[in-house]
Amino acid sequence: MKRELSVAIILILGAFMMLIPLGISFGVPGHSAMDDYFIAHGQEQTAANNIVTAVLFDYRGFDTIGESTVLFAAVIGVGLMFRKLMRGDADENE
Repeated sequence: MKRELSVAIILILGAFMMLIPLGISFGVPGHSAMDDYFIAHGQEQTAANNIVTAVLFDYRGFDTIGESTVLFAAVIGVGLMFRKLMRGDADENE
């Protein structure tokens, strides 16, 4: 009974995850007015020649700072874990 329930849940979740992308319209812009605004005014307002850079660092600056902080914390954490592993291996060999 428990196994059948687990298999049923996995199949339902798998089907749900496969059906979600079918409802997303790929290649169709969702906010064309906003896109047009950024393309028309991006270089004037940000002085950046690359519109992707302008949106990422000027329009979405606080969001990018948060993402960078999380990435930095993850890198530091992994680095500390490897450092501890390396020190542990060196201590055992001596």
